[in-house]
Amino acid sequence: MPQFETTRVIKHSPEKMFALVADIERYPEFLPMCEALSIRTRRERGDLTLLVADMTVGYKAIRETFTSQVVLKPAQNQIVVKYVDGPFKYLSNIWRFEPAGEGVTTVHFFIDYEFKSRVLGALMGAMFDRAFRMFTDAFEKRADAIYGQSA
Repeated sequence: MPQFETTRVIKHSPEKMFALVADIERYPEFLPMCEALSIRTRRERGDLTLLVADMTVGYKAIRETFTSQVVLKPAQNQIVVKYVDGPFKYLSNIWRFEPAGEGVTTVHFFIDYEFKSRVLGALMGAMFDRAFRMFTDAFEKRADAIYGQSA
């Protein structure tokens, strides 16, 4: 039952950071281990956007694809990811973006997961753990590349 949680102050607005993390189709361009991502469905419900997406992750010769439901909550600056199908027993991921001054955001990232297979968990668990620890770095670097580095 690995889980990882971090809080980070980033020099971009909550709205920009929300938009960056919500743009899941771009993840293969910069996110560690993410090889492909496709959106199956996209529905708008009031101020929420519900996505169902397939993500393929890989390390060396191992490739796994899993499906998750992504709920974009722009009014709350929150993104909630729930596992639907694939190699996990469960996966839950939450992003929150809180204002921390002019053009500055406190980013909260939480992920909790467990592989169905102990063998797959043994093979990929350490790499997933390392990748999740690099996620906030990857998103911060991506924000700087897209929005420019703030002083």
